[in-house]
Amino acid sequence: MREFSIDDAALQAYADGRLAPDARAGIERWIAEHPEEAERLAGYRQISDELHRLYDPVLEETVPRRLLQGGAGSRRAGWARAAGWVGLGIALGAVAGWQAHAPKLDRVAAHSVPLAHRAALAHATYSPEVRHPVEVGADQEAHLVAWLSKRVGVPLRAPKLEALDFSLVGGRLLPGDPGPVAHFMYQASNGRRITLYVAPPPAGNVETAFRYVQEGKVNVFYWADRRLGYALSSTDVERSELLKLADIVYKQLNP
Repeated sequence: MREFSIDDAALQAYADGRLAPDARAGIERWIAEHPEEAERLAGYRQISDELHRLYDPVLEETVPRRLLQGGAGSRRAGWARAAGWVGLGIALGAVAGWQAHAPKLDRVAAHSVPLAHRAALAHATYSPEVRHPVEVGADQEAHLVAWLSKRVGVPLRAPKLEALDFSLVGGRLLPGDPGPVAHFMYQASNGRRITLYVAPPPAGNVETAFRYVQEGKVNVFYWADRRLGYALSSTDVERSELLKLADIVYKQLNP
């Protein structure tokens, strides 16, 4: 009998409840035979549940008349604008950061707040793990970077942070919007961890912008360039130290 196997897309569809019963049963049998994958599935479910909790209520809201622009059939476009207003409200509540250490730019890229939120969720999900914090360890760094570069679709690098006592633990591939996300994890000699979330930005030109936000107990510095969005997260590192780390990451990725 041919061995049943799944890919990331199938696992994400299972976590979202989008599979037919027969496909779902097949994945459940596969997970029972591969219990180590249950942890990855739990991470997908946590991210999905949190996004639904935050954004599903917007679907029930009445779209303001001024956003509909009078066009028939424009309710969906109006809802998208309303979702944009939600994101803008969060952005206005974020604490501005970087000060003299980062380029001085005028505005935040439109996708940066969702980027920071997803990065914080990913950090909170995987940084506490002891046995399986990453999919591919630092001992296979060349393979890890090549694999994630291929999946994300852009050449990537794992920054070197040993100067501030943080060494690469490894990384993993995560689901994202609009495509796969690279997630690198670093650890200090005292056990503190930080994660670097690297995601493709939406289509079109995106201005670079640097901001700080706190999502629950997770501190996040995030920014974007024309090819990728970045977020450096930690629950163990204070804002001032995380800023120094983010500054090193930025300079290494933008020499």
